[in-house]
Amino acid sequence: MQPSSRCRGHAGEDACAPKEVPLGCATWNMYIGTLNFECFFGNRRMSKPSSQPPKLPSQAEVQPLLNLLNAGQLPQAEATAKALLGTYPNAFILHNVLGVALEGQGKFEDAAASYRKTLAIEPKIAEIHFNLGVVLTNLGKQEEAIASYRKAVALKPGLAVAHFNLGTALQAQGKLQEAIASYRKAVAIEPGFFEAYGNLGTVLQQQGMLEEAVASYRKALAIHPDAKGHFNLATALRDQGKLDEAIVSYHHALAINPGYVEAHNNLGEALRDQGKMQEAVESYQNALAIDPDNAPANFNFAQFLFDAARYEEAIPYFKKSQLEDWQERILYCLYKSEKFDEFKDMLQNIVATTRHTSPFLATLSTHYAINFGGEDPYNFCKNAMDFVYQNSIAPLAAENSQLLSDLLRDIKHAEIAERKQGRLHHGIQSAGNLFKRPEASFRTLATLIKQEFAAYRKRFAGADCELIKSFPAEFEFTSSWYVKMQQGGHLTSHIHELGWISGAVYLAMPKSKLNPDEGRFEYGPHGDNYPQKHTDFPVNNVAPNVGDIVLFPSSLFHRTIPFNSNEERICIAFDLKPTQQ
Repeated sequence: MQPSSRCRGHAGEDACAPKEVPLGCATWNMYIGTLNFECFFGNRRMSKPSSQPPKLPSQAEVQPLLNLLNAGQLPQAEATAKALLGTYPNAFILHNVLGVALEGQGKFEDAAASYRKTLAIEPKIAEIHFNLGVVLTNLGKQEEAIASYRKAVALKPGLAVAHFNLGTALQAQGKLQEAIASYRKAVAIEPGFFEAYGNLGTVLQQQGMLEEAVASYRKALAIHPDAKGHFNLATALRDQGKLDEAIVSYHHALAINPGYVEAHNNLGEALRDQGKMQEAVESYQNALAIDPDNAPANFNFAQFLFDAARYEEAIPYFKKSQLEDWQERILYCLYKSEKFDEFKDMLQNIVATTRHTSPFLATLSTHYAINFGGEDPYNFCKNAMDFVYQNSIAPLAAENSQLLSDLLRDIKHAEIAERKQGRLHHGIQSAGNLFKRPEASFRTLATLIKQEFAAYRKRFAGADCELIKSFPAEFEFTSSWYVKMQQGGHLTSHIHELGWISGAVYLAMPKSKLNPDEGRFEYGPHGDNYPQKHTDFPVNNVAPNVGDIVLFPSSLFHRTIPFNSNEERICIAFDLKPTQQ
């Protein structure tokens, strides 16, 4: 199995945050005997109150207020509205204009109070509920904002911008299916609403619905070809393993906006996946030239130096990135450089001040303890070799398995780019995230793996280590890929830094062997040419059969033992990590 590359770039970004409709013109129309008015502030429409207030300001009194508002003189508009409210405390128009003026100044609590007073006078105007939703969103009160947006669309189902904002609020809460429905309503009402297509694409991508996400991004670009749209399309194409198309889209984004740091960085990652390291490094450097503090670009450039064994050069870039396991990466650089005293000091500080939930740090700590004959202080999984799990997946292992046939067919015929990497010999590895693809076979296998994951937890329940004690309730496939090997095929020893639990499912295994260990999965606490003071490191292996799954802590070194048969060895490997909340 191959460790997935550390992706530090951005996935699809929202095309737009919750929309706040721009201020437009405001007029009053005078009619004999009464004031009948319609005022527009973009989509903020104020209509005639259901009952006439006992005392209303005249047009001559209100028009200067509206002029201030339309001129963007918001503090003056606020002061004028408050002064008029002293005389006309129940004037709907004044409360609403005050709310708009306060909102425009970022005074969201006060704006919310004004909109609520407006609604107390006239509760059936959708746009005021919308306005209230906007300020509640800005206050981080998502549940209340959602309630306001729902009232807006209930009163006025054709208010596309309210459906859009409802979608963004639901998306922020992780209610992705509901968000998808809201975005789809927005574009059904307003087919030119490119921001809604963009956000719809992002949510579909988060759901692993990549074909639909690509289609949605393309619709957004057809309406409004901006840099962010091309960037989002590129990230979805990359997830599909379509690296050439992704690179073209990143270049389109950069042609529109040469200063798009995230596009430079993500372009570098796609080029890296193609094995074009010099071009990848140039992209990271372009990102850093624009923004020297950009965390993903710092991490990715550090990773290049790290992979090139330029450990001392890599350390300051990891430190500047401050991303996830940057401290573990620095520890690795110190350990590989045999700066053991510095390594020990930093390790002791991390052990004393953080939870023991980093698989990568566990790898380093365990190796150091065995290497120097000390006690391992890090309790993620001190005896990781005892936590290797092997089981047969019945639908795959069955004679004439349809699922097995479907998987082998899709691996052979699906349009998935190859990812270049140096640990794999005499074989190919797929790019992208296999379990995010649309093929039913991959999605079925992902479901079966998650069932085995639950069985893994049950098998080791009660173990006194954080691997089990802190076992998360929800996981995601941070990466998944197939590996096809031919004669002489093997993977050198490595770990999977991105996972909590890693594993593989075996679809084809060579039967003809000169040595019984050929093609086996080998594991232990030593690998990756870590410095050794002795060779007394334990090692073990398992012989997978077709239909088997092997799961293990992501901290454990593992490799494929080379085989001499001219048969293929095919597996699907993956990393599972806790779902980000």
